[in-house]
Amino acid sequence: MLAKLIGLISANIINALWLLITNIIWIACRLILRGKQKQDPIEHVFVVMLENRSFDHMLGFSTIHGIDAITGAPTTIEAPNPTNNWNTDTHGHRYVASPPAPWVMPADPGHEFTDVQEQLCGIDGKYPHINNSGFVTNYSRIDPNHPDDIMQCYAPNQLPILTTLAQEFAVCDHWFSSMPGPTWPNRFFVHAASSGGLDHSPALPSELSSVLYNGYKFDNGTIYDQLDDENIGWTIYHGDAFPQVLAMSGMTAHLLDGHIKDFEDFSKDVNNPHYATSYAFIEPNYGKFTSNFTCGNSQHPTDDVTRGDRLLKTIYETIRNSPHWDSSFLIITYDEHGGFFDHVPPPQTVAPGDSTTDPENNHNNFDFKQLGVRVPAVIVSPLIPKGVIDHTTYDHTSVLATIENIFGIPSLTERDMHAHTLKHLLSLTLPRTDTPTILPEPAHSGIWCEGDPEQIPGTTPLNVLSAQQTPPTAPMSHSTQGFVHVAFLRDLQTSSPQEKADRTSRFLAIKTHGDAMQYMHEVHQKLAPSKS
Repeated sequence: MLAKLIGLISANIINALWLLITNIIWIACRLILRGKQKQDPIEHVFVVMLENRSFDHMLGFSTIHGIDAITGAPTTIEAPNPTNNWNTDTHGHRYVASPPAPWVMPADPGHEFTDVQEQLCGIDGKYPHINNSGFVTNYSRIDPNHPDDIMQCYAPNQLPILTTLAQEFAVCDHWFSSMPGPTWPNRFFVHAASSGGLDHSPALPSELSSVLYNGYKFDNGTIYDQLDDENIGWTIYHGDAFPQVLAMSGMTAHLLDGHIKDFEDFSKDVNNPHYATSYAFIEPNYGKFTSNFTCGNSQHPTDDVTRGDRLLKTIYETIRNSPHWDSSFLIITYDEHGGFFDHVPPPQTVAPGDSTTDPENNHNNFDFKQLGVRVPAVIVSPLIPKGVIDHTTYDHTSVLATIENIFGIPSLTERDMHAHTLKHLLSLTLPRTDTPTILPEPAHSGIWCEGDPEQIPGTTPLNVLSAQQTPPTAPMSHSTQGFVHVAFLRDLQTSSPQEKADRTSRFLAIKTHGDAMQYMHEVHQKLAPSKS
């Protein structure tokens, strides 16, 4: 008995000593990081994440030449060539990737989990056997008369803003979406280094779902929780009444404390010499929810792509001409590829290592060890030499790894712990003085939306070119259901305790596309006085 007692005491002492040692190591590392933080020239990190475009589709034919980010040797972007830029349909007809691309897609390409698996692995293929052969066959079921639309890519003169920024600063040509699937789980990765097991577009949560009232939770929280823990300032700027970020647990409360603001405040805030935001995330305007996400600036496939190019011009010129340009770092990327062709097979990766936080999240038994399709990424700072091309493998958690490195905060999951940071791109000791203060105007697409400042005679209204309107009795699209839930969370946030039961019943009664549009219109009208 005495021996057991001595052994137990010894084991407890050893455990206590080990805990003490690890805490000392952690404190020492934090002190080192804090010291590093004070010396870091970057004080403001800005991230804008646009929608549903692949790298080949946007920049694959830009013919950008530059210097390798690692070696400094001359290099070019990873672009399609005659041996890898084609797909065939079920009849064996070959379609080649080539410019130009249409300003607006007539239909939204498939980008759910099963769509992407076909696009990457072929009709009957499975991961990890990827050959990027199924883009045409997948899209041919959506638009059988124009299957080659999915292979069409933009010429540089169609995207002068994105192309100019890629030429002036750094373009990352091996940046992949964080999982082979749609918008929502990929956007969660840029906020939480995880999707909480979500591997598809979210369905409307049931009355029993933990997501219904609380939003999506993650074992280790989000980057915003980490920044709060360290008293580091952050702001989310949204161009949309129903920003996707509000789907995460606790985020609606930040609408009241100044952390989440309308994009209209962006210019005024950034031009304040005392701007205290260290991390700013910008969500675009996703467009009219009643007309297939048109007339926004997210670059959704059914919207005019030039509207998103103009957004990038506004963001860049605001930061470039502000008092904070010399200490700023702007990351431009896209949540996922939107179904568009890309020729580079995405690599495997490490799983986040956290849990599936709601049983409804995982429909495909996915292990999150496979990256998704390559997307554009352009990195902007006066500390980056002109014309850098970075072939390093990144995914969206590289945003988090970079923030964690700059501000000295711990990783959220195994994914961002192992992700490459972007810090090596900041190779200059002094800010450049040759960076443009004004970018070229976006291309003229000849397309306009109601409310635009100019409606040029002879041009075309966007609703004529975009996809046909969904019948009111049709089921809700995958992309709509998540935004309807965000509308519900905003509805609850602006309802009295007496109203919440009725508003919940109203939400749970939604069954069709028409129901969803009517409900979102109600909530939008309710929010209109606050302009938020």
